[in-house]
Amino acid sequence: MTSEKTVLRLAERIGAHGGSLSEDDAAELVRTVADAQEAAVAAGCEELMAFATSAVREADNAAEVLDRVTDETGIKLEVLPGEDEARYTFLAARRWYGWSAGNLLVLDIGGGSLELAIGIDEQPDLAVSLPLGAGRMARTMLHDPPRQDEVKKLREWLQGQLAPTAKQFRKLSRPDRAVASSKTFRSLARLTGAAPASAGPRVRRTLTATGLRQLISFITRMSSKDLGGLDGVSSARAHQLVGGALVAEATMSALELEELDICPWALREGVILRRLDHTNGDSHTAIQTREALQLAGVEDGTGRRTEHGARWER
Repeated sequence: MTSEKTVLRLAERIGAHGGSLSEDDAAELVRTVADAQEAAVAAGCEELMAFATSAVREADNAAEVLDRVTDETGIKLEVLPGEDEARYTFLAARRWYGWSAGNLLVLDIGGGSLELAIGIDEQPDLAVSLPLGAGRMARTMLHDPPRQDEVKKLREWLQGQLAPTAKQFRKLSRPDRAVASSKTFRSLARLTGAAPASAGPRVRRTLTATGLRQLISFITRMSSKDLGGLDGVSSARAHQLVGGALVAEATMSALELEELDICPWALREGVILRRLDHTNGDSHTAIQTREALQLAGVEDGTGRRTEHGARWER
């Protein structure tokens, strides 16, 4: 129905504070959760599912930050384990492509981690999360613009990091279809000739190994400022593009993949689909109901929404 986004880049900030999120980081997270809650209430949402991924999961002070979010917003963030990220993303891809996709392999590159999953059913036979996110690579391994010796070194390092996981995946049946989700893969596909977002989600988009190699030879000579001017690359994510591209290249090489289909559904849709699978329409947690409405200042105490004239069921 609607979508709103705030870019926090928490995965890139953790290392700057000894493995912890700073006071400013925590305060920004609280503001973002509060804004999302307010937007959800204004949109008439009956249920809020709030979850956090690798950046919060790996922070040394995660418990304190999560408690602060709950204390100040009333929202309890559920921290997803990395393997669950892979499973939910796999579910989204399975529902998008259907059973005809057969043995399905799904890749997803986030800011802090890389998720991989493969299987013939709705639950993958193998789901793995690795700390190889695009933002993490940009922060820890590359300058802006990257030096060519850094690019070579990162390629070799990624090959070693992925080797044990690739061996696990190769022991399983060869995938009938290999797909990728996430903004990183969508941007890479767009830069190699895939249709723009304006063409709609049902247009087939692919990323080939050959196209990716050619793209990398081009973007590794550009600064993030220049990358931000390319079609399909947002200025907020431009600095992650090279790191994400090298992770994508190394993963495709390790798994011997020549082409990936780009899936428009990913983790968010997987979480929603799993929630729908486990509800009969009677039980839900309506945005902390009364508490959320009072925090947003839109309940008059009678159980009715005071804006838009919509009734709020309790």
